[in-house]
Amino acid sequence: MGCNVGKSDQYVRYVIGILLVVAYLLHWLSGTWGWVSLIVGLILVITAAIHYCPIYSIIGVSTCKE
Repeated sequence: MGCNVGKSDQYVRYVIGILLVVAYLLHWLSGTWGWVSLIVGLILVITAAIHYCPIYSIIGVSTCKE
C-alpha cells in the first residue's frame, strides 16, 4: 500500500471531509443526507491522513509524486 494521494489532493480531501462532518454535527444536513455526509466526510479525512485511496488504485490514478 503505497502513496497515491498527493499534497494538494490531501488538502482538498481534508477541507471537504471536515466540512461534511461539520455539516452533519451542526445538523445542516439531517436524515439520510446527514449520514451520507458523515460517512463520505470520514472516508475523505481517513484517506487524506493515510495518503492512500483504494479507488485510485482500482482506476490506476496517483497524485503523489514518486
